[in-house]
Amino acid sequence: MSTPAQVSGQSEWKFSEVWQQLPTLPEALASLLRTVVVALFLLTFVLQPFLIPSESMEHTLLVGDFLLVNMQEYAPAGGLSRWMLPYRQIARGDIVVFHHPQPSYLVKRVVGIPGDRLHIEDGRVTVNGHALDEPYAAFEPAAPNFFRDNFPATVYTDPQVDPDWWKQMQSLTHDGDLVVPAGKYFVLGDNRNHSKDSRFWGFVPRKAIVARPLVIYFSVSRPSSTDVQQVVLQATDDRLGHDRQLSTRLTGFARWKRIFHVVH
Repeated sequence: MSTPAQVSGQSEWKFSEVWQQLPTLPEALASLLRTVVVALFLLTFVLQPFLIPSESMEHTLLVGDFLLVNMQEYAPAGGLSRWMLPYRQIARGDIVVFHHPQPSYLVKRVVGIPGDRLHIEDGRVTVNGHALDEPYAAFEPAAPNFFRDNFPATVYTDPQVDPDWWKQMQSLTHDGDLVVPAGKYFVLGDNRNHSKDSRFWGFVPRKAIVARPLVIYFSVSRPSSTDVQQVVLQATDDRLGHDRQLSTRLTGFARWKRIFHVVH
């Protein structure tokens, strides 16, 4: 049976062994510095946060969604960087982030790539003679718009259409199909009846596409102008009503189920 002196000696030996295994201050600082450098690299060159401000991509992306986007996936693959980070070509069906004059960035889905022959009939997209399978597309109630739903149109019927785009569109339309030129992409919002997209202002140049959304890292509950208004029932008991209101404020400000939702 161990004596108290023996137990004390063993404890001191174990503590000394553990202490010797702990990193020194310079080692700890070096590890912290490496972590900071990697985090800054990722946030500067690979991952960037974006906030969704409008309902044009419902129900894939909602107003108030915060996104992390990959800034390198569509970047030109040159030099040694192509061996470090994955690159790929833009494909039909991709959601992309791109520069746009107003506002500075937009998020839409690619439905036409260079060389495609595209037209829209009654809101349904056909590419190269085949109707696209678009389970992500939403058609929320909206006023009829022949130009929006039947594209390319032969008559200028919507004042929201950019005049320069209208002229260009006529020269690129053959046998009722819009032909996507080299280096350009045709994009649409998933919320087809409530999106200003390539139908209204034209193609997205390849050099304007900067990122692909990866994941929703947070989502704030914000109203959408296309939401169906619902009647809110209030409790008859005033005390219970205040308790329920407080609970709703604490838990209802965010869409918790959308956090870490992968975007596709």
